[in-house]
Amino acid sequence: MNLLVVGISHRSAAVETLERLAVGPEAAADLARELLRGGEVRETVVLSTCNRVEVYAVAGSFHGGLAAVVDELHRIWGLSENQAELDFASCGYVRHGADAVAHAFRVAAGLDSMVAGEPQILGQLRDAYDTAREADQVGRHLHELFQQALRVGKRIHAETDVDAAAPSIVTAALDLAERALGRTGFANGLTETRAAVVGAGSMGSLATATLARSGVASLAVANRDRAKAERLAAVWDAEPAEYDRLADLAAGVDLLVCATSAPEPVLRAADLAGRTRPLVVCDLALPKDVADDVARLPGVTVIDIAEIQRTGAAGAAADTLAEVERLLAEEIEAYNESLRADAVTPTVAALRSAAADIVETELARVARRGDFTDDQRAEVARTVHRVVQRLLHEPTVRVRELAGQPGAPDYARALRDLFALDAAVLAAAEGDHLAEALKVSPATAPLADALGPIPAPSE
Repeated sequence: MNLLVVGISHRSAAVETLERLAVGPEAAADLARELLRGGEVRETVVLSTCNRVEVYAVAGSFHGGLAAVVDELHRIWGLSENQAELDFASCGYVRHGADAVAHAFRVAAGLDSMVAGEPQILGQLRDAYDTAREADQVGRHLHELFQQALRVGKRIHAETDVDAAAPSIVTAALDLAERALGRTGFANGLTETRAAVVGAGSMGSLATATLARSGVASLAVANRDRAKAERLAAVWDAEPAEYDRLADLAAGVDLLVCATSAPEPVLRAADLAGRTRPLVVCDLALPKDVADDVARLPGVTVIDIAEIQRTGAAGAAADTLAEVERLLAEEIEAYNESLRADAVTPTVAALRSAAADIVETELARVARRGDFTDDQRAEVARTVHRVVQRLLHEPTVRVRELAGQPGAPDYARALRDLFALDAAVLAAAEGDHLAEALKVSPATAPLADALGPIPAPSE
């Protein structure tokens, strides 16, 4: 198994580049389908947010998997040879094996986010996993990785103060907006502000909730689907507004938050023509919801994701982040230990299957003798089975324990060399399911069942 994470994020590329290389839901689904159709990638999850595009993949080989993912990213992005400044090599990153595991866990914990510790990414990671699972695009390896990453993310938020200490992108943007409003005469910050939110998705909903809790003077919500705007407005005692009349909406507010998934800007300078009062606009969308010419209008302040990135929002406190890092290191090592132990399992299964072959051959020879009764042959079989099981039990338990330790030698190779395990048996043992690995042949399968499952280290 080769586990890879291939992607770009705010850490590797400028926000302007992320905007140009954004991948929407339909493109993400197309990317996953084409990767699996190519054959080199066997499992995949595509995570696409305003701050990252990441492909989690299980591939037959590292180099083959990497080439397949990068080629498909270039195709989805529509990059030609004369756009070399935007190719993956200029702005992307690759994580492999244990580094990929650590990256997935850090993403789930919010430590790889623009605002350290923000909780929204955990839901986005869950949505990406659910989408891939429903499309039958994940197998055992990514199931285990994402289930563990989501569990770790929940543990981090449950056992540390990261939720209380770490603002989301929304709260970081609104903090900057409050400062900007203060400079324009709003001495009481958001409490005397007339605000509106455009968009009723996850980001728009969070912005609406945050503004409502802050006690703004008035709050309106607009969305392309008016029914969604009405439902969101009802929850937070806001007023629904007309999406196709954003110019009128902007004319009556002091703070406008834009967070739609529109492919083109929804607010342009022309929409603010004739406005005389100061206006702060928070653009939380990628691609941008606010055209560049809006920021050039007198009295208008635009706060976008690039601005949040430049200001370096502090996020969680240093002591909280240190505790998160400690828990993450513990979880990452435990998971990698289980992976190292699992890596030797096919070889152990092959060893047990080879033992089953030998025992079956000897029992068949005994069965040909005429001086044994049926009861005697049965007792001999039971005795041999018990001897083999007792001989293999302790070594197979110990080899899994030893293989799980950091820096352990290749115990699987040592077993293969010591016992001259047959290549065909090993091929069978490398299947996804242990039951299949033990089915060496119809003749030996019952004996393999009699020997029982490979003992876990706790036995």
